[in-house]
Amino acid sequence: MTIRSLDDVRATEARSLVDQPLPASTYELLRNSAKAYGGKPALSFFLEGKQYERARSYSYRDLFEQVTRCANLFGRLGVGSSDVVAYLLPNLPETHFVLWGGETAGIAFAVNPLLEPPQVAELLDAAQARVLVTIAPLPVPGADLWDKLLPFLPRVGSLRHILRVDLAEHLDFKRKLALKALRLREKLPRSVGAALVHDFHTELARESGNRLNSCRQIRGDEIASYFCTGGTTGSPKIATRTHRNEIADAWAAGSVVDDGVGLGKVVYCGLPLFHVNATLVTGLLPFMKGAHVVLGSPQGYRGEGVIENFWKIVQHYRVNFFSGVPTLYAGLLQVPLGKADVSSLEFGLCGAAPMPLEVFRRFEQTTGIRILEGYGLTEGTCVSSVNPPEGERRIGSIGLRIPHQDMKVLMLDEEGRYVRDAEVDEPGAIAISGPNVFAGYLDPAQNEKLWIDCGDERRWLNTGDLGRQDADGYFWLTGRKKELIIRGGHNIDPASIEEPLHRHPQVALAAAVGRPDAHAGELPVAYVQLKPGASIDEPSLLAYAEREIGERAARPKAIHIIDPMPLTPVGKIHKPALKLREVENLVREELAGIADLQLEGLQVRQDSRRGIVAEVRARAPAATAEALRANLGRYAFAVDLNMETGAA
Repeated sequence: MTIRSLDDVRATEARSLVDQPLPASTYELLRNSAKAYGGKPALSFFLEGKQYERARSYSYRDLFEQVTRCANLFGRLGVGSSDVVAYLLPNLPETHFVLWGGETAGIAFAVNPLLEPPQVAELLDAAQARVLVTIAPLPVPGADLWDKLLPFLPRVGSLRHILRVDLAEHLDFKRKLALKALRLREKLPRSVGAALVHDFHTELARESGNRLNSCRQIRGDEIASYFCTGGTTGSPKIATRTHRNEIADAWAAGSVVDDGVGLGKVVYCGLPLFHVNATLVTGLLPFMKGAHVVLGSPQGYRGEGVIENFWKIVQHYRVNFFSGVPTLYAGLLQVPLGKADVSSLEFGLCGAAPMPLEVFRRFEQTTGIRILEGYGLTEGTCVSSVNPPEGERRIGSIGLRIPHQDMKVLMLDEEGRYVRDAEVDEPGAIAISGPNVFAGYLDPAQNEKLWIDCGDERRWLNTGDLGRQDADGYFWLTGRKKELIIRGGHNIDPASIEEPLHRHPQVALAAAVGRPDAHAGELPVAYVQLKPGASIDEPSLLAYAEREIGERAARPKAIHIIDPMPLTPVGKIHKPALKLREVENLVREELAGIADLQLEGLQVRQDSRRGIVAEVRARAPAATAEALRANLGRYAFAVDLNMETGAA
């Protein structure tokens, strides 16, 4: 049925799933789809944004056979149900084969290939990864992941096999021959530490896709995947999700979009496949319903020529649906539609961060494409709420909860304990409960205070987000607890600064963070990226903010123009990078006023246990060193002083 209201959500829940039982595992889901949709297109991939017409396609039957081959390969390498197959891969068809094949043989672990190699090795070790699948090096700038990673892999004691995916498989004949010739000259190590090194495609070709050799019968409560979370607010945590989590979330989200993502529809995937939105909203969900997924370039939306040709890509493939983040929509506003026919596009989903109202309005007015704002988190598998496609879309709202997942606003005490349910429109902590809610973090210590006891014998997850629910069931985010700027005990929602700045005609992106302050704790500052050709200066923007921001405490003390704005690999503004920049600027200001101090080094970093740490190396007289230690100690970040005392 079509969901237009909260009553429709409840009616969907009232329908029994006994007559339509969900598959127990992602492998069973793909097998069902292969039987139902057979030769229909499941997945297409193009390598370059400028040559988007050149695509390699896989039917549903092909996709299932490749996933089966991958699972059999991992089984031959000793992977059992509790063993971990990690992947550091760009957006490739092979990434899907590895993800779903990894879940079939054991546990798939998605790792961001843009993380620093020591952090990657730390995550692989924490997950006790047995197999790693990564990309082979290419003779182009920025394709040196293998070379960077190699020195750190021996640290992962659990690792037994490394499979390298060669991009040559997707090149034209001439370039493929050139790369193959390069491979023959490459001195590929046979082993790294205790791990043997293999060519992925060579090993995959040895396997059959006709049957699953292990004959494994996967239960819904078995762990399917590990996904990292928390990377935008600190060091990543490893979230563990079951097969039931993934199936339930795909089914529930699919019941909301209904036929919008179904048989005969085309879904464009441009978000990275180490992120839950890409793997579920533009992966498992359309695969469940028989849609055709177009995978655009290894770098997704960041691929050269993808954004510039996006409307042409939509026209060529007759794309009906795509998913993105606010920065994507802001970027697409800079790309003229021209003569491209985008009439096939029914709607775009926006998640990961609240969309500025001005960007929302301008995008819909300019393109005529409906935006569905939604909300989700890795711990909820992906989607938790969304504005109904055929119902009222309330601008600024994250929509109605999805079927079979409860979602409510709670009032908590200072220790995070349940006090009561919030009243209508009363801001509080957003909590979710249901079959899509994950099993917990891999590190048990990180589960402390994660679950809320509401006295109803159910597991309620504290999302860490603040919001309210209106009388019609729509949820509205009012802030992220971790992102609140706390000025002298006054909580400031960054959105109250960012929204007015986004309304400025020359501003493309805006982000507000807290600058450490010895008296107030934090003071609000803002960063903006201007639109191409804009020429406004920082004092003018500051004067604009003074006029437009009604809350006196929220008016930023400074506005900095930067280009580019730091983004996460998913495309969200990376506020931790801005916070680190503010701390570094503050420390440099403190040091600049000391005449007898010689600065030899300064590094500001995020520590997984201590938070932000400023490491200072300097020479100064003993009295100066002690005064500096006391002065920097007034701030809420940690300081490591390496001081050589004596004459500066």
